[in-house]
Amino acid sequence: MAFASPADLSPIPKAEAPRDCPLCPRLVRLRAELRAEHPDWWNAPVPAFGEACAWLAIVGLAPGRKGANRTGQPFTGDFSGEFFFATLLKLGLAAGQYSDQPGTLQLRGAVVLNAVKCLPPANKPTPEEAATCGHYLEAALASLSNVRVVIALGQFAHVAAARTMGLWPKSRFSHGAEAIAPDGRILLSTYHCSRQNTNTGRLTREMFEEVFERALDLKYPR
Repeated sequence: MAFASPADLSPIPKAEAPRDCPLCPRLVRLRAELRAEHPDWWNAPVPAFGEACAWLAIVGLAPGRKGANRTGQPFTGDFSGEFFFATLLKLGLAAGQYSDQPGTLQLRGAVVLNAVKCLPPANKPTPEEAATCGHYLEAALASLSNVRVVIALGQFAHVAAARTMGLWPKSRFSHGAEAIAPDGRILLSTYHCSRQNTNTGRLTREMFEEVFERALDLKYPR
């Protein structure tokens, strides 16, 4: 089955990894296994999703096994996607209707990136894999010249974004954390909208929405 190149689907094609990126051996092995097991899945580095002119960049952890790794679109096809896109739709950062397949909604003024672009075993990338994939995140943020606010979803994404923005190790992770990068961009952080966090009440919809509302306040000061 033929699949598009990640660059063909991305708003920032020059910042994308090739479909058969060889840089992380552990992730390459898992990708090969899943391509044999599920040849109709995406099973490749997941491209950015959103607008090249975005003012808001949202950095996630990595593709989910049955989510973005299956569909090729960040947060599409798993529980966290329902929670995530419901917030964006409510606050006017997306239009359309969420489904478990790509192409049913569009982002408005926002773009979604990942700290690690390929599916990691047990959804747990290593620090070495984050460092290896970090140049793609760096290239993405460099390409997004209109971005003024970055939201990191979870501690892993926070560290990746903070390193890229020149804020690490001074900027430590906490829900609702806020830091100004040397170039003036602002990093906001939230707990990840994983099923584990939302089912246990560690992260509520109100808590999640408050971080995105803060981003909107930074763009549209009252």
